[in-house]
Amino acid sequence: MNKEDWGRAGAGLVSDRWPKDEEGRAEESAFLCTCRGTDLSDELTVNMLEAYGIPCLRDYPGDGAFGHIIMGASGTGVDIYVPKSMLEVAQKLIEGVEEGAENDEEL
Repeated sequence: MNKEDWGRAGAGLVSDRWPKDEEGRAEESAFLCTCRGTDLSDELTVNMLEAYGIPCLRDYPGDGAFGHIIMGASGTGVDIYVPKSMLEVAQKLIEGVEEGAENDEEL
């Protein structure tokens, strides 16, 4: 990482990893899930998917982006999008995480 990139929170990195077609255009994104955005579930989900090589985009519906900037959390939740070709794998990954969390609650 260059010194000029410090503090940019990975600016441009998602677009570099996002799959492209033969003509170099970014692949279409697909909706994966909505996280509450108040309990770091979006951060955990995105970090897990990125660890498996699946790039993610976050969208803060309504005024959520403003809340995220001012308060550090979006009151309206966070929509997570992944490349369309990776949607099925991403869904299976988050299903496994949700099942594990349910099993933990039963203990």
